[in-house]
Amino acid sequence: MKPYFSFCILLLIFSDVLSQENPFIKLVEPNKTNNKVSASRQFLIGSTCKTCNLTVNGENTKVYATGAFAYELNLHEGDTNFILQATNAAGKKIVRNINFNYKKPEPPGPVTVPAIESIQTFPAGNLVLSAGDKISFTVKALPQSKLTTYGNTVLYELPESQAQGMPGIYQGEYIVKPTDDFASIKFPVTLEAPNGEKINKETRYSFSVMSPLSSDVCYTSGRLAHLVYGLGQDRLGGAKMGYIDSLIPLKIVGKVGSDYKIQLAKSRIAYIPDDLVTLAPKGTLSQGSLTGAWQVYGDSVYDYVQVNLSERLPYQSMQFIDPSRVVVDIFGATGNTNWIKQLPSAKEISNVDYEQISDDIFRVTIWLKHAQHWGHHIYYNGKSLVIKIKQQPQSLALKNMTIAIDAGHGGNNTGAGGPTGSSEKMIALSVSLKLQKALEKEGAKVIMTRTTEKFFDNKQRILFYRDSVPDLLLSVHLNSAADPIRGGGTGTFYRYLGFRPLSVFIHSRMLELGLKDYGNIGSFNFMLNSPTEYPNALIETLFISNPEEEMLVLDEVFQQKMADKIVAGVKDFLQHAARGK
Repeated sequence: MKPYFSFCILLLIFSDVLSQENPFIKLVEPNKTNNKVSASRQFLIGSTCKTCNLTVNGENTKVYATGAFAYELNLHEGDTNFILQATNAAGKKIVRNINFNYKKPEPPGPVTVPAIESIQTFPAGNLVLSAGDKISFTVKALPQSKLTTYGNTVLYELPESQAQGMPGIYQGEYIVKPTDDFASIKFPVTLEAPNGEKINKETRYSFSVMSPLSSDVCYTSGRLAHLVYGLGQDRLGGAKMGYIDSLIPLKIVGKVGSDYKIQLAKSRIAYIPDDLVTLAPKGTLSQGSLTGAWQVYGDSVYDYVQVNLSERLPYQSMQFIDPSRVVVDIFGATGNTNWIKQLPSAKEISNVDYEQISDDIFRVTIWLKHAQHWGHHIYYNGKSLVIKIKQQPQSLALKNMTIAIDAGHGGNNTGAGGPTGSSEKMIALSVSLKLQKALEKEGAKVIMTRTTEKFFDNKQRILFYRDSVPDLLLSVHLNSAADPIRGGGTGTFYRYLGFRPLSVFIHSRMLELGLKDYGNIGSFNFMLNSPTEYPNALIETLFISNPEEEMLVLDEVFQQKMADKIVAGVKDFLQHAARGK
């Protein structure tokens, strides 16, 4: 009886401790007591004591084991007060008031007086232009007016059927003339109303024409110079064409904000940030290069394709599958290759070929023996372009792999946050450390970006792994959404098609945990997905913003389950690669 009696006493003490837990209400959204909003759907997101009962205006609200809660509001216009009350097991209460003032945004209407309401130009930003460049205008102004801009260029009013039913939307474009010499001016837009009244308004951004004396050549600098297709508005920036080596001359034909506009070929334009280049004297750009003899050879880890050129030229690489191959476009090169020496030391490359797809774009195609891409890197050895192809490892056992683990965020970069105040940086690190141990238990060599609470810039991470040369990279993160109730699930991300299988197999294993499916996402423009040197996958384990999923990822046992599933996915990937010989 004595052990049972002791157990009862402990149970009573534990129950008493729980009943003494002081109630509290900590909100992460909203973070103010009085809130003016223009959307009817809002959320109360936060945490209370784990044993507390929580009500919102008297209605019971689900409190998760972590104390987290998320309550959806559907507001009516005007002021609405919400009373949050947390009550612990002993009946002790705490109350918090939150006020919302919801006002529907006024629906857009036509301009009704002689006025210019807005001017949009594209490309957006301060521009440095060359002859032939276009500036597109979209202007909202008084309907049935006459609108002109620089050089008496007429802007025409769109039919309402082409302007979503809105009258007074004008469009047009100005094409830069060879005789233009304007410098840092804002274009005026002039409106002449039906009653004869005239209104003037300037563009937000300024425009310049490249001076005949200004430099039209720049050289790439540093180890992470990269070209982008266009000026994207997404938080991840413009979609990257890829990294290129240093000291490559580029022809400048304009500038948009802080990005130089580059002419790669007659039909190919790209952009590069101005902090990744150094300017050179005008007229120093070469006129291209003929290709010379090639060599294809290998060592114990890599195969190499060496294309002899007389000048360093920009390039772009692409991965293709079915059949597996790497394609490299060299801009400004003209084919003059009369032979290609292929040595039997090359173990991954089955063949190489070339094609002059336009006057100034020379295409190199490298055919691989294995279905799985294991990575490639392009650089210059003097003026010879070298394409370095990673051979498929002879043994695909996990114990023979070197795997890099990148724990997302860190230090002052906290990442996303959860209802309880949890941070992505801490949970990502915790999962990554468990993943490290799980992989090392299988005999793998593991390289870690960070093992402590420390900040590393993404550029530092990329260079670290470029020098460390892992076989695979796994980047661990947590996702977030504005909707804490519906936003959720596990997802994996990849940039290049040849690396997709790694993310697919990990995603399939993660779903075995019964998680919501966020999907496998391709062409993802994330920096840690951008290296071509090794297969890589970004793993967005769960949504930290979702209180139920936050509860899961805060659980050390569940973190271990996720780490084990990632390991299982890596094993599946290696087995798949072995079968694809």
